[in-house]
Amino acid sequence: MSGTSTKADTITARELADRLARGEVDLVDVRSPEEYERGRIAGAVHRTADELAADPGDLGTRKLVVFYCRSGERSAPVADAFVASGRKAASLEGGLEAWAQAGLELDPPDGEVAPYIFLPPS
Repeated sequence: MSGTSTKADTITARELADRLARGEVDLVDVRSPEEYERGRIAGAVHRTADELAADPGDLGTRKLVVFYCRSGERSAPVADAFVASGRKAASLEGGLEAWAQAGLELDPPDGEVAPYIFLPPS
């Protein structure tokens, strides 16, 4: 990643799988709770963009944090915001759809890439 850019890099599904296996990244799913429950990448934590904006904790201070959503549209701005704040972040290129299309496993094993489920704030 460039030290002067505030735009996060993207990471491919295969590269993410390799880096997850080596324990090099933290993974965050930014989709709705319903989407997360229907299928996700094993080892991902679930935090909505609003939750991350309120309290990012120590994400991105030690390891690269990779954000993902269904297609990459929701996770890219979150990753950009993290990079702009001086943290290490990237977005999964093509999101969970790309992960599944690459033949990588979902959690649970019978999980699915849920359609985009928008829930207005309560």
